[in-house]
Amino acid sequence: MRVTAGGSGVWQAVVVAEPHAVSDTDDADEAAALEALVGDWSYLPDIAARYGVPLSRVRRHLADRELLTHRVGPNRALAVPTDFLGPDGPRPELKGTFTVLADGGMSDLEIIRWLHTVDTSLPGGNTPLAALAAGFKTEIRRRAQALAL
Repeated sequence: MRVTAGGSGVWQAVVVAEPHAVSDTDDADEAAALEALVGDWSYLPDIAARYGVPLSRVRRHLADRELLTHRVGPNRALAVPTDFLGPDGPRPELKGTFTVLADGGMSDLEIIRWLHTVDTSLPGGNTPLAALAAGFKTEIRRRAQALAL
């Protein structure tokens, strides 16, 4: 309950609904499901070693939203889906796709899940990520924009 001042200066009690509390079990189940869906994760120090760059450069990719992370494993360490990584760094087609999906209201977790979810109607692959890799960037971004509506 919260007490507020009314328009005429009279104080009144207002009942405020509490937001739905998410239990630790729900979070753990959701995290485990995402870990299983993605399958292969790369930890930040491993990414730095893979490209021969300092860890600060990997963190810059995160800050610039060229990569998205999720906490995985027994230590809940930050990791990136390995499919987000190309031969020379983050896959360039992902940054704009991340932006379109985030502008549509998706969280990073939802974006990672959507990119890895099977959709047999996609050209060039069975997931949005596979279709992006096959060169269907425009189709994937069009579908991402449609999700926002």
